[in-house]
Amino acid sequence: MSQLRVAVIGTGFMGAVHTRSAAAAGADVVGIVGSTPAKGRAAAEAFGAGRGFDSVEDVLRHGVDVVHVCTPNATHARFARAALTAGVAVVCEKPLATDVPTARELAGLAAERGLVTAVPFVYRYYASVREAQARLARPEHRPPWLIHGSYLQDWLADPTATNWRVDPTDGGATRAFGDIGVHWCDLAEFVTGQRITRVNAAFARAVPARPAAGGEPRPVATEDGAVVLLETDAGAVGSVVVSQASAGYKNALSFSFDGPDASYAFRQETPESLWIGGRDHSQVLMRDPGRPGAPVGRSAVLPAGHPQGYYECFADFAADAYAAVRQEKVPSLPTFADGVRAATITQAVVDSARSGGWVEVAPAAQAV
Repeated sequence: MSQLRVAVIGTGFMGAVHTRSAAAAGADVVGIVGSTPAKGRAAAEAFGAGRGFDSVEDVLRHGVDVVHVCTPNATHARFARAALTAGVAVVCEKPLATDVPTARELAGLAAERGLVTAVPFVYRYYASVREAQARLARPEHRPPWLIHGSYLQDWLADPTATNWRVDPTDGGATRAFGDIGVHWCDLAEFVTGQRITRVNAAFARAVPARPAAGGEPRPVATEDGAVVLLETDAGAVGSVVVSQASAGYKNALSFSFDGPDASYAFRQETPESLWIGGRDHSQVLMRDPGRPGAPVGRSAVLPAGHPQGYYECFADFAADAYAAVRQEKVPSLPTFADGVRAATITQAVVDSARSGGWVEVAPAAQAV
């Protein structure tokens, strides 16, 4: 297959990230679609893409192989559905949809048409994360029984800060958990191989109101943070703390998966290392593709001492998505099935926060 032709829908931060990653993965970014034609043209110039298109329909008529959806949450389904209906592969930001039935519908439509899909759970692509996964998958390794961690940010610590995610009309019924908590849950399931079976969640707000259009304060309807207890199908227990209003934490995703043989701890802000705890001794394992037994694949391209960062992970994810479009086998690509899984966990967390009790999470087999 010749160079893939890619279009990006969305002109914000994630639109810029997707455009950069698509180009790094070897695609031809033919254009950008914005909320207005003027925004699309301005973003195309700023991002170094082909040109701005007036609408999704316009870019689909132009002819593309892959569409990246990077717009406010409530619009994801409309744009993804349009691309799938046109027979085009889709990379869609999470959440795939703001409700489980719509997420299932999109996954079903893609499967029915035999189209490649992907959702950017890009933290899977850190070599240290793959190292932990590979070690836990060894047949002789007993599984973790305690799964815990956090994902903390501070971009909403300022009570005057706001954006479209604060409005449930655009962002959905959950904000902090739905935006970043799902990343942590995806990592927990991906690394351990276990599935979250039930949750008990509590939501909280740092401030009661934030500025709306025109600068007038408006009551906040979604959470600034969440605490979620969880259980898995392997009998593990655990918890995750999520916040978008914790001063000093920029993008502090961390996990510790603790077992009787070893514990594995990872921090996204220092991703070159994996802490491995043992009963007799512990070690900090640095990413080094030259070390025997180190993970192989795209994450092993950079020599030791050359930090692998967020952009590299995102570009590796895009390259995997495009490889799948070329009909190459990509075993760890997060697809719409993973997007449905995230939506299913999210719904259980929202239901639990509302009811104040434990809520069962639908099994993965029932989620799609």
